[in-house]
Amino acid sequence: MSAARMLTGDRPTGRLHLGHLVGSIANRVRLHQRYESFFIIADLHMLTTRNTREDIERVAHNAREMVTDVLAAGVEPDRATFYLQSALPEVGDLNTLLQNLVTVPRLERVPSLKEMARDAGREEMPYGLLGYPVLQAADILCVKGQVVPVGRDNAAHVEVTREIARRFNHLYGEVFPVPELIMSETPTLVGTDGAGKMSKSRGNAVALADDAATVRRKVLGMYTDPNRIRADVPGTVEGNPVFAYHDVFNPDRAQVAELKERYRAGRVGDVEVKEALAVALNRFLDPIRERRARFADRPGLVDELIHTGTERTRAEVRRTLVEVRRAMGLTGTYTRIRRRAERHGKATATPA
Repeated sequence: MSAARMLTGDRPTGRLHLGHLVGSIANRVRLHQRYESFFIIADLHMLTTRNTREDIERVAHNAREMVTDVLAAGVEPDRATFYLQSALPEVGDLNTLLQNLVTVPRLERVPSLKEMARDAGREEMPYGLLGYPVLQAADILCVKGQVVPVGRDNAAHVEVTREIARRFNHLYGEVFPVPELIMSETPTLVGTDGAGKMSKSRGNAVALADDAATVRRKVLGMYTDPNRIRADVPGTVEGNPVFAYHDVFNPDRAQVAELKERYRAGRVGDVEVKEALAVALNRFLDPIRERRARFADRPGLVDELIHTGTERTRAEVRRTLVEVRRAMGLTGTYTRIRRRAERHGKATATPA
């Protein structure tokens, strides 16, 4: 490898939103100029919680939308390799080999897995979801990723990858780099309903592709201080989603400070605070919308990026798997059996 590599990506379950942006995409935009960057379209990971025929049929559309969102956020197409996870069966082979290097109790301690099952409406955790971090390790290690930017909720997954890489190298020799975790410094973005983090499955997200009217409608419907029944009642700023969004997305710090002061004193209504937020959010999203429109004017670009990226990644993964099997001694096992069979066959052959 000539340059250090970054592996990152998302499940193609729908459009990306502001939570994705502050959680990891902003880091990807910054880092992809520095690293050789692979962006996974993680449709196998999607199957852990969404695996109906209809879910799978939507993958192609969702993949295009997801890649377009990433490009719109600022990733340059000539500096990124996008690929479809399910098109690389070798990743499944690597997952099979790596799953023996981690225990069930270790995976059960990954906090986000139970949350993912709950968000998907699963009363019990599927086997595949328990092994989600192992498949994620295969994703990272198959391209020998050295840098992984993630949101806080995925940090524990990458730590499993680090442990698996160290364990493999200890047992079989140095094959994998131990990836560095780069975590967003921005706190996890709460959803518009105030009930938890922003999530596509919860329907509490502001999508990067939302138009101005949709953003305003979602903002005006946001959860605020439930104890504040009138504008003249002093309100709570701490833990208030509207002000949390102001802190992240409104660059007019003087306006934010004034709104907080008036809110605490009962001198401003929720609507005014929300209208100011809608204006700030739309100004923030306008450059993303403009970039999205430019890519939308180039039909076939995204499909070509996914196609060529998948072919390139397949070649990388095949090389890695050969190296892994050789390090483990698996390549020699069949070779020895075949050679013995050939010798035995020659020794017992009946002369003509």
